[in-house]
Amino acid sequence: MARFTFITLTLVALLAIGLWQGGLWPWVALSFVTVFTYMMDRLIGPGASLAPGQEFPAGDALAVTLAVAHLVLLAAGVWAIAGGHLTGATAVAAFIGLGLFFGQVSNANAHELVHRSNRWLRRLGVTVYVSLLFGHHASAHIRVHHVNVATTADPNSARAGEGFYRFAARAWAGSFRAGLRAETALRARAASPALLHPYAVYLGGAGVVLIVAFLLAGFAGVLVLCGLAAHAQMQLLLSDYVQHYGLRRHRRADGRTEPVGPQHSWNAPQWFSSALVLNATRHSDHHQRPATPYPALDLRSASMPILPRSLPVMAMLALWPPLWRRVMDPQVAEWDAKNRQSAAV
Repeated sequence: MARFTFITLTLVALLAIGLWQGGLWPWVALSFVTVFTYMMDRLIGPGASLAPGQEFPAGDALAVTLAVAHLVLLAAGVWAIAGGHLTGATAVAAFIGLGLFFGQVSNANAHELVHRSNRWLRRLGVTVYVSLLFGHHASAHIRVHHVNVATTADPNSARAGEGFYRFAARAWAGSFRAGLRAETALRARAASPALLHPYAVYLGGAGVVLIVAFLLAGFAGVLVLCGLAAHAQMQLLLSDYVQHYGLRRHRRADGRTEPVGPQHSWNAPQWFSSALVLNATRHSDHHQRPATPYPALDLRSASMPILPRSLPVMAMLALWPPLWRRVMDPQVAEWDAKNRQSAAV
């Protein structure tokens, strides 16, 4: 548990100092989440910690801390960048660093929280997504992605040969619509549905966030907020793209789709970046056990596909579709052949 706490909160501290002091500090924060993370992954390697941990109360405490830090950094970032406290290259470094934190750490943390059984923790996760103008993901992820992952019914499962940019447009709109349909159908079946439709909460909350940004720094604040949200959303979509690219659940001999298995998600074992994103890189085990807290996720099964490089590196590679396909399509074909054999059994 100490590694999750130290690595994530170090980034929070560096970003906070950067927004307050300016100067070189935003560059230090940006270097930490990019160059330093890459170097540590290469130096430590994948074998340092593949087994699960057990510190669940501490895990919840860190998740709450990171969610609160997210809201503070988002407001402070809008004020500092749009309000003129940071200017020029320093403001650019702060913007990129904050966007990477929101897209990698805050996204992973909100994802963790919306899977919690405690309603207050779930609401906190929804709040983080709403603050990034992406509230519908809280519904689409639970009610669509986890149900239909690795099938054509899931907008967030990338098809083999599909470039990231085409996927991103399809996934954003598709998950919005699919989540809306799922929530509406659930309300229709409920004996006493909640007063507000979840999408009313997401859209109304987004409106409140935009108003707060305007109060902090005027129209420039709204633009900076939208830019940070777009940056974070792109990284969330990159994560979905990389972690399910090309993997498919096939039809069994009896005509039914095979159940979700460890072979339907890509994983990454790197010690440092895995801690930075709260073990989101152990994606197969998460789909097998969605309610399992992040310290307990396992990565020791031989049937879990492993990415050639760490998740951040593969996300960067996905931005160049021809190179991505050259690296990943042969591996997809190999796993697809294995999956077809197992599905036919």
